[in-house]
Amino acid sequence: MAKKKKDARQVIHLECTEQRESGVPGMSRYTTQKNKRNTPKRLELRKYNPFLKRYTLHREVK
Repeated sequence: MAKKKKDARQVIHLECTEQRESGVPGMSRYTTQKNKRNTPKRLELRKYNPFLKRYTLHREVK
């Protein structure tokens, strides 16, 4: 049997960028996966923030 290569897919966390500045309590975070080979840079997605009740920009955190 051939050995498996190390997986390029990893679990990442997305955190809201606008909520820190607004001072609203709580923090909107999402968990997803990305392929490290195809997207080596940090991921940015527009996701729903239930605290602000609108769609905001979420960035990948370490």
